Amino acid sequence: MSNSIRKKLVNALLSASDDEYLSGQNLADVLGCSRTAVWKHIEDLRKLGYEVEAVKKKGYRIIRKPNQLSEEEILFGLRTSFIGRNIIHYETVDSTQIEAKKFARNQAPEGTLVIAEEQTQGRGRMAREWHSSKKKGIWMSLIIRPKLPLEKAPQFTLLTAIAVAKAIEEVTQLRPEIKWPNDILLDGKKVTGILTEVQGEPDHINYLVIGIGINVNHTQDDFPEDVRDIATSLSIQANNSVSRVALIQSIMQYFEEYYQLYVEQGFVPLKQIWEKYAISIGKEIIARTVSGNIYGKAIGITDEGVLKLADNQGNIQLIYSADIDICT
Repeated sequence: MSNSIRKKLVNALLSASDDEYLSGQNLADVLGCSRTAVWKHIEDLRKLGYEVEAVKKKGYRIIRKPNQLSEEEILFGLRTSFIGRNIIHYETVDSTQIEAKKFARNQAPEGTLVIAEEQTQGRGRMAREWHSSKKKGIWMSLIIRPKLPLEKAPQFTLLTAIAVAKAIEEVTQLRPEIKWPNDILLDGKKVTGILTEVQGEPDHINYLVIGIGINVNHTQDDFPEDVRDIATSLSIQANNSVSRVALIQSIMQYFEEYYQLYVEQGFVPLKQIWEKYAISIGKEIIARTVSGNIYGKAIGITDEGVLKLADNQGNIQLIYSADIDICT
């Protein structure tokens, strides 16, 4: 079964209401094939993990979808105009970030989403290893091409963070917190990492590749021992499984909304949203920079997204890149 036929068949079946069946003839008309061919395509869907109910004189309906991400499932119900509309899906890949950069260099359209069920070489900031369990989380990279100077690129890490935080809140009813610049926490433990990489010239951005890794349906045993005390998942915190497709769709929707807001009004309105989720504002922190540690109180971020820290001498330090630890 070709991808185009599978997409048409799945979309037709998913478009039906919960108690509605689609007849073999109806599906034959949608696919432009015989009813015998429809039956064969239904069997192919079942082999892919879809549970399809067939009732004589009524037709077919999907009663359970496989625990996997696919282009058609993400696109069905996606409420965006360009973000996430072009999807490149892998079962296993070294890194969605590596692949997305290849596609970006080859002029993949803005909004292209590279996603995988599993990464074998997932990386976070500063080349740290990111454990990407198969079918447990969301491992994806988004390509955008903003018409902005290179200095604006770091703001997209903060933009992405609020899009992810808002989506987590919408889908799970949990209240995430953001630790500057790119970590999303639940109950003080890391659930999401964001990695933004840019290619451009001093006066313009050619493209940004934004990597997003989310621990979704992990159990505590799914994490390596060295991170069990500092990592968590959405399902652990919600005490329930979480739909990865619904979460991806929500992230794409909020990213597009905030991206358009940024283009129209700049970073200031996004700064206000970011600060509502910020865990470190008003707290004593340690900023671990390449030139040494800086101690003080985080007092906010600038209109450019740079962290402001009041040090022990009362001076305001601007932190452009650092690991942040909150003092207890």
